[in-house]
Amino acid sequence: MYLAKHFIRYFRVLEAPKRLIVAPEGLSRSYVNHEERRVGASWMTKEDRLNEIKDYVNYLDKLYNHLFDSLNRSSANVHLVGFSQGAATACRWAAQGESRIDRLTIWAGLVPPDLDLEMAGDGLRDAKLTIVLGNSDEWVDSAEAVEQETRLHELGILHKFIRFDGGHVLEDELLLSVAGD
Repeated sequence: MYLAKHFIRYFRVLEAPKRLIVAPEGLSRSYVNHEERRVGASWMTKEDRLNEIKDYVNYLDKLYNHLFDSLNRSSANVHLVGFSQGAATACRWAAQGESRIDRLTIWAGLVPPDLDLEMAGDGLRDAKLTIVLGNSDEWVDSAEAVEQETRLHELGILHKFIRFDGGHVLEDELLLSVAGD
């Protein structure tokens, strides 16, 4: 759980003159480390979960609209990257929001199991889905990943599945590669 100002540092490797990198912050804050009093942000908790999902999808749509009030959307390519808990958030936004996402990369996470892929599939199909997982990621179950890949294939949701030697981390070289696809 990171605040956006800390998390965005992982994307410095992608900085380029014609690229805008935006790191929205989860709407729920809490202490991550009580001894250090470090605060983190998350997208939701189990408490009032469905309303929190509606809130953050609405929030992300409003942020998207705000950005494109001053930018030409027709000349932009929106590549959404969701990491860890943000992977589920990104999937839900792409599937349930009003914003047009050109590419969706979920990293160190999976499409959330409660997302109805038959109903939400169009949002994921339109977003050119990529799933990136570390072979030693302690937070993502390999059997679930295989099951999900099979399910996406069965529903005709084209996707790229990338595995790398590593854990629950963003890897610079791989991030550059995925961004350049």
